[in-house]
Amino acid sequence: MAQAEIGLIGLGVMGSNLALNIAEKGNKVAVFNRTVARTHEFYREAGALRDNIVPCDTIEEFVAAIRPPRPIIIMIKAGDPVDQQMQQLRPYLEKNDILIDAGNANFRDTMRRFDALKDTGLTFIGMGVSGGEEGARHGPSIMVGGTEGSWKRVEKVLTSIAAQYNGEPCVAWLGENGAGHFVKTIHNGIEYADMQMIAEIYGILRDGLKMSAGEIGEVFADWNKGRLNSYLIEITAKVLQAADPISGKPIVDVILDQAGQKGTGKWSVIEAQNLGVPATAIEAAVAARGISSMKGEREAAEKVLGLPPVAPLSVSDRAAFIKDLELALLAAKIGAYAQGFAVMAAASKEYKWNLPMPTIARIWRAGCIIRSQFLDEITTAFTKNPDAVNLIVTPAFAAMLKETDAALRRVVSTAVLGGLPVPALASALGYFDSYRRGRGTANLIQAQRDFFGAHGFDRIDGADSHHGPWGSGLGTGA
Repeated sequence: MAQAEIGLIGLGVMGSNLALNIAEKGNKVAVFNRTVARTHEFYREAGALRDNIVPCDTIEEFVAAIRPPRPIIIMIKAGDPVDQQMQQLRPYLEKNDILIDAGNANFRDTMRRFDALKDTGLTFIGMGVSGGEEGARHGPSIMVGGTEGSWKRVEKVLTSIAAQYNGEPCVAWLGENGAGHFVKTIHNGIEYADMQMIAEIYGILRDGLKMSAGEIGEVFADWNKGRLNSYLIEITAKVLQAADPISGKPIVDVILDQAGQKGTGKWSVIEAQNLGVPATAIEAAVAARGISSMKGEREAAEKVLGLPPVAPLSVSDRAAFIKDLELALLAAKIGAYAQGFAVMAAASKEYKWNLPMPTIARIWRAGCIIRSQFLDEITTAFTKNPDAVNLIVTPAFAAMLKETDAALRRVVSTAVLGGLPVPALASALGYFDSYRRGRGTANLIQAQRDFFGAHGFDRIDGADSHHGPWGSGLGTGA
């Protein structure tokens, strides 16, 4: 029997779907699961794809079934289980074999594992896989971080299984060590922001304009035909128009208003802060999910504080306001993506990855959760302006912001005056207003720091103003 081209460990939902995708694209794949019964069950259920699947009962049998140098995808729970699985594999591996973590790993763990193997003859790939269960089965967006040589060994298989956009595979080698998992982390951070902004617009339509779920769904379905066309807008329309099979009510009205999170959104915020890059829309989205989880506290606070004492939302031209909501969502979306790409640009310099921004936008156009036609425009913008310091100053996006700025301003002010929470939309507006202002207010902060600290500050005319007019300062500063 011919050896497998690649191996996969972990036959949970994601691992099983990825293995079936690999086999369906004509690649022979060896599979192993800690529970042997699951391996046999998976093989039985593979049907016509069984000819391209090599089920293995032991690690030794599994490794021997793969053509050297052996690429082995580890698709299990992130964290310690991955380290444990690597230790179990190592006695059976040979020089140039490749361990591939395809889970939602923290990129710092990926860098640690990459460094730990660099002098062993083995190598490591951190592979971000986006698209969920459906993407794993039929074509995900794949972000690869590792040596270029290890990428070349797996390129054929990964290219065959990736999502396709106009004939282009949505997979790329992005750089060494943690590059792939870092980009996947920021992808998820942008996803958090995108989902939160959509939810805020839904809240304005539901609580401000008193529209039903079905009516709101029609609005989103209409928006999906235009510049907001995307997977998230598409599924939002479908969810809002779906009915609960038990009660017959709109499904969204019977779902508890508590959103879970797996950690990648939080990681993206932490890394943005570590790099000193503002990612306020992503931060607002992560914080909003945190507040959503505090259901009991929110209900108790409403009894004590009540809702804001404001008049009902007053909109003289309903159609015009809904158009404003569409433009406001587009503007805020630009802010979230601009912040995400700015974080990646800073990380690229910090970790010497040389991340290819147009390529990242290109491989997100299909297969992943944030796929949208909007990414075509980002690809074009970074291709034309590869050294752009921020997406919002590229000609195309600067023009879009000028077109949508007033609508975002009207929507945020209307929502705030109506007592409707819009933290992500408001953060995007604040980001734009701060970023575009040549002279801000941090001179006062520097003056305060000087007053309480022992260090001076830079004057606007560039002259030395050490300690200012009040001498050496009174404290340590902040």
